[in-house]
Amino acid sequence: MRRLLATSDSALLLLLRLTLAVVFFAHGAQKALGWFGGAGFSATMAGFTGDLHLPAALAALAIAAELLGAVALCAGFLARFAALALACNMAVAIATVHARAGFFMNWQGRLPAGSEGCEFHLLALALLVTIVARGAGALSVDGRLTRTRELAVTLPREEVLMVSFPIARSH
Repeated sequence: MRRLLATSDSALLLLLRLTLAVVFFAHGAQKALGWFGGAGFSATMAGFTGDLHLPAALAALAIAAELLGAVALCAGFLARFAALALACNMAVAIATVHARAGFFMNWQGRLPAGSEGCEFHLLALALLVTIVARGAGALSVDGRLTRTRELAVTLPREEVLMVSFPIARSH
């Protein structure tokens, strides 16, 4: 479990993680809650199971991964697991829908509605794989849970006791 949570104090990983969290939260909220002009859970499930022929359990997991994975990334809690789940979503999205539409997004609106190329998904996939490989980075629950620092405590007889417990790293 420690290896799953281990990370550095990298500000770059923090930036990647928070950017991914914002993007995936918005998309997950569209699918799960109908926010930001999204279809909501029932309509998204119908599209995933009817149009894409995904099993209902996988469709529900995909929706949950986007919303809950974004929350986990924001907190940096189980960030590798959350990023892996979202990376799987992106890989499936590329394979089942977006690769057919080509590489580019539908910037000029020339493709039918809902047809987007895979460029966004490839970028997201690359960033997610970075989090899977390197961890959550700075200001993360994962980092907080795995860091220990040895502190020397002076006792009355000038004996030293070494105590190890999780504390925040200071720079």
